[in-house]
Amino acid sequence: MAQLYFYYSAMNAGKSTALLQSAYNYEERGMRSEIFTAALDHRFGEGKVTSRIGLAKPAHLFSPDTNMFEQIQALHNEQHLHSVFIDEAQFLSKQQVMQLIHVVDDLNIPVLAYGLRTDFLGETFAGSHYLLAWADKLTELKTVCHCGRKANFVVRIDANGHAIKEGAQVEIGGNDRYESMCRKHFKTLVWGHLPL
Repeated sequence: MAQLYFYYSAMNAGKSTALLQSAYNYEERGMRSEIFTAALDHRFGEGKVTSRIGLAKPAHLFSPDTNMFEQIQALHNEQHLHSVFIDEAQFLSKQQVMQLIHVVDDLNIPVLAYGLRTDFLGETFAGSHYLLAWADKLTELKTVCHCGRKANFVVRIDANGHAIKEGAQVEIGGNDRYESMCRKHFKTLVWGHLPL
């Protein structure tokens, strides 16, 4: 029975690397998988998933108006699909997460989604919110803060290395714009002193 999986983390935990390795595992066994990634993130080129360690693979693009069920069903009708991988899953809409549920339940195709849990203010992205609520299996991929603790937050930084505390939820960037931190350091830099 197919399931919807959500692998989540802060930045630099190896989400894209894990996705590419899992997709390779399917292919090595003669199984067909397709990869999707967000159209708005083209730091490493358009239409591909690239990991920080240099692995890369072509991918279909999704945008806010993409019907994930229709796209995946069309690919499945061309040739049997054994799995679907979603990179940058935090950028999915609520409706797109529901469409992925239909892929799993109605087409019996496993969907493995990888994404950030929260934004630079500690708020969930829409895609992450609904994947956390509706996925069959949740797995946290871990990375570390500069202090050595588990990093589960992302801080957006300016050109001088200072934490940014307001702005649009989505601003594409890498290590030049974001740093993964533990809650204690995130809280100090972004939330400040919160009332008890």
